[in-house]
Order: sequence, then structure tokens, then C-alpha cells
Amino acid sequence: MPGSTKSMGVLTVGTLVVITAYTAALGSNGWLWFGWVVLGLVTLGMVASRSS
Repeated sequence: MPGSTKSMGVLTVGTLVVITAYTAALGSNGWLWFGWVVLGLVTLGMVASRSS
């Protein structure tokens, strides 16, 4: 996995941890989860484009 794709993966997982902690502490925020889903889709798109 190239460096930029690996960095996006780490960023996506790290963001998931932060959003989960935020949700547990302060309650759910739909925009945060929407943003995380978009980030995850971008990451998946990068992985798919690198592997083909």
C-alpha cells in the first residue's frame, strides 16, 4: 500500500476513534458521522484505484 493511501487509512481509523469518543461523551452528531462516511468512501476509492 503506497504511503498516501496508508496515511488516508490511518486518518480514517483515527477519525473513527475520535468520533466514537465524542459520541460516547457528548452524544451523537449526524454531521460528524456523515463526514466520516465520506472520508471512508474516499479512502476506499483510493485503495481501489491503487489496486487496479
